[in-house]
Amino acid sequence: MADMNIGDEIFNVEVEGPDGAPVLILSNSLGSNLHMWDPQIPELTKHFRVVRYDSRGHGKSAAPEGPYSLEQLGRDALAILDALGVEKASWMGLSKGGALGQWLLVHAPSRIERAVLANTAAKFGTPDVWNERLRVVREHGLNGLVEGVIDRWFTKDFQGRDPDAVARIRESFIATPAVGYAACMSALRDVDLREAIRGVKAPVLVIVGRHDPATPPEAGREIAASIPGARLVELNAAHLSNIEDAEAFNQAVIDFLTAPAARTRPASFPHRRPKKAAKNKAARPTPRATKKAAGKSAAKTGKKATKKKARTAAGKGTGKAVKRAAKKSANKAVRKPAKSAAGKAPAKGAKKTARKGAKKATGKAAKKSRRR
Repeated sequence: MADMNIGDEIFNVEVEGPDGAPVLILSNSLGSNLHMWDPQIPELTKHFRVVRYDSRGHGKSAAPEGPYSLEQLGRDALAILDALGVEKASWMGLSKGGALGQWLLVHAPSRIERAVLANTAAKFGTPDVWNERLRVVREHGLNGLVEGVIDRWFTKDFQGRDPDAVARIRESFIATPAVGYAACMSALRDVDLREAIRGVKAPVLVIVGRHDPATPPEAGREIAASIPGARLVELNAAHLSNIEDAEAFNQAVIDFLTAPAARTRPASFPHRRPKKAAKNKAARPTPRATKKAAGKSAAKTGKKATKKKARTAAGKGTGKAVKRAAKKSANKAVRKPAKSAAGKAPAKGAKKTARKGAKKATGKAAKKSRRR
């Protein structure tokens, strides 16, 4: 434990855990001090360099006249990190400490790695409720609030099961400077981060107590719903869930803070286009096959055309001479278009050649027939 000068004021700060470990800073609730985190320290220091401090107006830290603002409390935390030479840390705060965490996530996002927001709210009730509590503190001190506070902080069942833990918290509450408590109440009365937290990008774990009347579960659920990707854990506890359900609280926090960072795709990451399906090359005829097929088609077409022309043009009595001439002409006509059939319209060329051959053969056959 050490006193740390922040400006002209002294803050009570304690640093525990191995050198070189990731830094985790803890922030206490309204009316408590850094010892509220005692149930977490043995487990947290296995993984982190833990920094905990008494908030302004609490414990052994400075408690000047207020009112304070949430920004002022947030800048205290940043100044402590600066004094320790810590550029970036994870954050865990409960109630008022959770409100500070939200402020830092919004206004100093580069300084916060991950955040645990426990039993807190983005807006704490109505001004009338806070103003009435301020009146009680001014007239009766914290003794006028302690019984109601203990009933909000712990369930009746826990108060019966662990009276020693409840007694320690009661003692720390009464020891809180009334002026500092009242000044922090003013800061919470004026908080409204409901819209601002929608832009938070850091990983966030929200913890709620199923039986918490101070910051009801609905308040925590609203935070989790507002922060993109935030996780939500509900514990069987009232307001100080880190004490009433310490084992489950510790497990949820360590699991969250030590989980591997989610991998993100940079905006400039190239998007691969899907490969086009390969076309069936086997379905395409090769040039050689095309040429061969065209030749056969031309030959067949030429023969048919020649025979037909020969039969109709020669007339009666042409006899064997006409047939021989027609056959000779057809063979000649077929050979000619077959050579140039590939890539052209073979049927058209063959027909044209066949017509010429048939006409010529028919004419010769007719002349011979007349001479005889």
